[in-house]
Amino acid sequence: MTPPATEHAASKGPEHIFETLNAYNQTAALKAAIELEVFTAIGEGAVTVPALAKRCQAADRGVRILCDYLVVHNFLTKNGDSYGLASDSAAFLDKRSPTYIGAAARFIASPEMIERSKDFTVAVRNGASTRGDEATAYRDNPVWVEFAHSMTALQKLAAQYLAAFLDAKCSDKWKVLDIAAGHGMYGVTIAKLNFNAEIYALDWPVVLQVAKDNAKAAGVADRVHELPGSIFEVDFGKDYDIVLLTGFLHHFDPQAIGDLLRKVHSALKPGGRAITVEFVPNEDRVSPPDAAAFSLIMLSTTRAGEAYTFSEYEGMFRKAGFASSEIYKTPGSQSIIVSKI
Repeated sequence: MTPPATEHAASKGPEHIFETLNAYNQTAALKAAIELEVFTAIGEGAVTVPALAKRCQAADRGVRILCDYLVVHNFLTKNGDSYGLASDSAAFLDKRSPTYIGAAARFIASPEMIERSKDFTVAVRNGASTRGDEATAYRDNPVWVEFAHSMTALQKLAAQYLAAFLDAKCSDKWKVLDIAAGHGMYGVTIAKLNFNAEIYALDWPVVLQVAKDNAKAAGVADRVHELPGSIFEVDFGKDYDIVLLTGFLHHFDPQAIGDLLRKVHSALKPGGRAITVEFVPNEDRVSPPDAAAFSLIMLSTTRAGEAYTFSEYEGMFRKAGFASSEIYKTPGSQSIIVSKI
């Protein structure tokens, strides 16, 4: 039986093409507004062009054009000559907000990441990143230090959701392995909620320093232990209740993932769980949009990674010895996969 054809959006004429070719301006404008602290300034009460120009140390003309552009793209509101914050901007882009995530722009819109997008044509022809050893998964890549610093606040929200999902507030004595820990927020958040949890954070030594700092700030440094080195070379140890695989399997091909999952299986105690947090597209690979589109980023930044479907992950876990895997959608773009031995 022939599957139904994918539905296409109604034609917008050439406007859709024009908008997409110009989309890089949205990235540039939002990054500039974050760097100039436009959202914070408006939240503080500087709502007119002259007030914003003074607060942001920028030219009146530049501020006016930038803010009007941000109104067009729903980051700001405008009433007469006064600007206001859209609800998402107030929550996530005003530095005074406890859920501020503007620092993520330093990584997501960094020169290195943007530069890679210029090679898409060659990457498509090659089927992989054109950067060779500069692909983001190579040993001691300093990009992951920036990632750990810049993405802490954004990942904190996801970590809180995962900790609640796992019922981390229980008093069970958990031994948790946080693989490719980065900022360390997944393990740190579990440790904050479960006073009997011991976290073992694995990553490159320079990256683990960021996780260590976050653990100190959270008051759980004495229960966050460092395992420096490569995820494929370091001895994980044994008898873990939980192994966290948060946002990094997508960097590798199925064979490399399988090798890692076999190590994970051996490290878990009977009844233990591997918890994967990933962009997981549906089997059609074009929905939901954010998860499906993530493969394009992997095309330009890795040698063989992509956003895998649940059936692909389930197969990889099964071949590694896991008895079952179940997927759960989160409120955001990622999914949680719970795999049991």
